[in-house]
Amino acid sequence: MKKIYSILFAALALAFTFAACSSEEPFSTATADDEPRILDPTFPDRANGALATFANINRDANLTMALTVTPADYTTVAWFIDGVEVPSGTASDKELDIALPAGTYTLKMVATTVSGKSTSREGIVLVNPLADDPQTTTVALERTVAPGQRGRLYGTNLAQVTGLLIGDTPATDLTYVEDESGSYIEYTVPETMADGDYRATLQDAGGNTYGADKVTVTSMPLVLAGASRATTGGAWTLTGINLDQVASITIGGQTVSEFSQQTATTLTLTCPELPVGDYPLTGSATGGAPVQFLVNGAAATEATVTVTAEQTLWEGHHYVSWDFPDGDPNKTFNLIPMDVFAGMAPGALLRVSYSPDPAAEYHQIALATGYWTYLLGPIDFSEAGVAELTLTQDMLDKIQAEAGFICVGHGYYVDLVTVK
Repeated sequence: MKKIYSILFAALALAFTFAACSSEEPFSTATADDEPRILDPTFPDRANGALATFANINRDANLTMALTVTPADYTTVAWFIDGVEVPSGTASDKELDIALPAGTYTLKMVATTVSGKSTSREGIVLVNPLADDPQTTTVALERTVAPGQRGRLYGTNLAQVTGLLIGDTPATDLTYVEDESGSYIEYTVPETMADGDYRATLQDAGGNTYGADKVTVTSMPLVLAGASRATTGGAWTLTGINLDQVASITIGGQTVSEFSQQTATTLTLTCPELPVGDYPLTGSATGGAPVQFLVNGAAATEATVTVTAEQTLWEGHHYVSWDFPDGDPNKTFNLIPMDVFAGMAPGALLRVSYSPDPAAEYHQIALATGYWTYLLGPIDFSEAGVAELTLTQDMLDKIQAEAGFICVGHGYYVDLVTVK
């Protein structure tokens, strides 16, 4: 019996030893000189260098979070929304409780020890509007605007909007529009706005406010579209903002300073007669500053333009949907005259550049005759692309016999038609 008691006491002592070694308190012996760590929550990894979404909430719920850090007794936490430090909204700096309007935000937390060592975590927070809220979306490049010029925001329930703030500054001349491209509000950007990114806020007649995400204000010439492709020796149109300030455009070392048309939003010039290929593209403003180009979603002072031997038949932004009734100009795209095709030879390559309408429930394009005889497609797509059709003599004959050439389908814009 004595032996049995001895074994039991030994086992009990061993159990206490293991319990002491497996304390649930992380880094219980941490000191002020230890490296800080954020143990919880775990942020998702970046995807191709871009921040991942960490939280997705509705605008009637607060963004709440509690951090577990070490060394806990020697670490403070700072919270940043879009790079601006904000109070935690709680009695503890390691907990966050904050209300945010609808929009997309960058959340960053920085844990710093008393010895000056720090670590951080960062992610995207999506705050969704409620169903009946006035709310905006991004259709194309309309969120880049110029001081004193007209801007546009697309969305739903926008008829309720009576006011718009860009940052803390009211926009003026607000109007609500509904047309084939959707519903939107137009406004005049305050002339005093400095260059930068600003949060937009919608206001209704009852004094309620709603987040409308960000608007970028720039006073510099910025080419938003048209810079990726040009036809050697042909007319070339660039679109953007502040383009009336452009003094010259340089492509492949050749500088053009005379333009056939120049406004705040368009610039038309003749492309130098360069061999087919890719060339660097730069520009200078009237004050000597470089012209900026939208490249991969960011402003850059140099772009790459592809010079081709193609002839531009039409360029613009024409919406197409077979949901419209007969006779509606956007039922089809039919803006290339029949006599243009009469001068083409078999083997010519017809290229139709298109872009999707983000609000459409699906996207489909087909190239056809005026009798809706398909020459190519229908093709389903979700991203901008080019429909290519090598014309045969039979196709050219059908175009002449069947009321010309049209583009049909749903949910897209025709942006450019060329032939080579």
